[in-house]
Amino acid sequence: MPRRVLQGLVVSDKADKTITVKVETTMMHPLYKKYIRRHKKYAAHDPKNEYKTGQKVSIVECAPISKTKTWAVVDNQA
Repeated sequence: MPRRVLQGLVVSDKADKTITVKVETTMMHPLYKKYIRRHKKYAAHDPKNEYKTGQKVSIVECAPISKTKTWAVVDNQA
């Protein structure tokens, strides 16, 4: 099964080797048929602590690293 790749914005880099990435998606409302934005935050593994708040990054699914961390940073989207 292929791994999912998501793109988002780094909202926190305070933890060691971990960043928080906010991913926004659009979906159509089932009743009103208008597009609405949804967001979700993911904890992603950043082994070198190189990504800072405000950067765009791509994250990919990986084996669980900790209780909440099952994503890893792939590259920077500068």
